Amino acid sequence: MKSEQPQYSTEKVSFLRKAVIASASVTKQRNTIHAVSEVDVTIPRTLIKEYEGVNGIKLSFTGYLVTCLSQTVLKHPEMNAFIAGNRLVKLKSHTISVLVERVIDQETVPEPLVIEECERLTCLEITKIIREAQNRSDDTFGSLSQSRWFTFIPGFLLKFFVRMADRNIQMGVKYGKLAVTAMGMFSQEPVWFIPHGSPTVLLTIGSIVHRIIENEGRFESREHLCLTVSFDHDLVDGAPAARFMNDLIGEIKSGNEIIKILA
Repeated sequence: MKSEQPQYSTEKVSFLRKAVIASASVTKQRNTIHAVSEVDVTIPRTLIKEYEGVNGIKLSFTGYLVTCLSQTVLKHPEMNAFIAGNRLVKLKSHTISVLVERVIDQETVPEPLVIEECERLTCLEITKIIREAQNRSDDTFGSLSQSRWFTFIPGFLLKFFVRMADRNIQMGVKYGKLAVTAMGMFSQEPVWFIPHGSPTVLLTIGSIVHRIIENEGRFESREHLCLTVSFDHDLVDGAPAARFMNDLIGEIKSGNEIIKILA
């Protein structure tokens, strides 16, 4: 006999989910190219453990990658720019948005944490900013990115406001056009994510996996990061993107930004 119990349940789509949908709907229309790579992060991961052993502070691996991104952009300043209408806007300082997962109104949502002048900050200083954001008890959406006003926009206008903000020079200057998101760090399997977004350069952190490699005739296990780097193709062509990738991977592998604070 067929059960008379309902076969499904429904609930209202929250404003926070509508905001995510609006952002995704607008940014998916951008002309984006993706570089997918595996980066040997054995040295920086070892140095992070060493730093914790000496100083009792666990450095944020995401914070380390933010530092590496900023240092690489110093070599490629043309990446720190965006197009607004028919104008090319070149930013002088490195404002990097880091996507932080928060629980707001019993819902898990991503929210950007805006870190200004990253080119002047050490890996330790960026770690402290990220840890403080993660530990905040403020449950208001927009508090990390200083955009609480966003919550007052009617749901049916969200896409319009996201589209307008994406093209606005003042918004681009305030929130930057460089970003890092750690979407896949909790996976135990090799995982790469292909995102869509509005930054000129977006680092999407995947999982970390162990690979057996041959090194000087010996086989050893090394930690490799699954990394996707996305570029706004309106500004960045393939060859500049490849040169940027070479420098970024070298910076990440070296662990230099941790060595600086260990010295």
